[in-house]
Amino acid sequence: MKPAALIACLLSGLISPALADAASQFPQRAITLVVPYAAGGTNDTLSRIIGEHLAKTLGRAVLIENDAGAAGTLAARRLARAVPDGHTLIMGNMGTHAVAVSQYRSLGYRPLTDFTPIGLVASVPAVVVARRDFPGTTLVDLQAALRAKPEGLAEAHIGVGSPTHTFCTLLHDLMGTRAVRVAYRGGSQAMSDLVGGHADFSCISLSGAISQINSGSLKALAVATRERVGIIPAVPTAAESGLPGFEVSTWNGLFAPRDLPPAIRDKLAVAIDHALADPGVQARLIELGFFLPKPAERGGEVLGELVAQEIPRWAAVLKTAGIAPE
Repeated sequence: MKPAALIACLLSGLISPALADAASQFPQRAITLVVPYAAGGTNDTLSRIIGEHLAKTLGRAVLIENDAGAAGTLAARRLARAVPDGHTLIMGNMGTHAVAVSQYRSLGYRPLTDFTPIGLVASVPAVVVARRDFPGTTLVDLQAALRAKPEGLAEAHIGVGSPTHTFCTLLHDLMGTRAVRVAYRGGSQAMSDLVGGHADFSCISLSGAISQINSGSLKALAVATRERVGIIPAVPTAAESGLPGFEVSTWNGLFAPRDLPPAIRDKLAVAIDHALADPGVQARLIELGFFLPKPAERGGEVLGELVAQEIPRWAAVLKTAGIAPE
């Protein structure tokens, strides 16, 4: 046997047991699940529900840590530099792992190579909402108001490159409109101003607005899905409102730093599977407007492929809309 082959065999004999041992002992302490936004938003809610179940499966506490800033990219940058031992994870999404690539010149991380994708967790469609006393009930009404007085309507979002900002970027491009775009630190702050009438409208994830829509605190003008959504059956789709191109949702997935040992990655992926298969978790998430992936659509390989597809997709949207990177 050649020396190189011998060394490879010896190393494989040493490394494999080490990886197996790491998986058997993982987790050795509490796991930190980083939410790249302020508390109270869609990502935060999802992370807390999933984290609660992960703790039961893995036998260790899962601590939710909100680290808001720069539309989630500060937290993602920090996670990319963390120790790859499975004890620090992030609930990344369309914004942090796709849109940000085209939105920021100096992002500080590479979504495709600086992370270990563990699994797709959930997606949630966008819904266009307006303050409850907005003088209109449809996207046509919003379009007319924006064209009549673009500087008179305030659009709430949670940072350039975030899903809320990107959704409305696409909406404006399709409608040929513009607005005063107001950034908030988190979804709960944006929602507070929408409900209070200090902001006029937003393109928000359904799960972040479902309770306000059902209570009448906000008007839902249209949902960005192909068909109407069961939990808000009276709200028309964007296509029904004359805007068939506005069909978008944000996805959320669990990521670890790159070079995570495969055995630990697989253990975390199984824990995600268990959480999404739990009837109680399913009921809670569906009630909030989340769409859950089928078992074959959850794995790390699927999530990695999704990131690779989403980066050029949103780059094209931003370029068409004339949005330059910051």
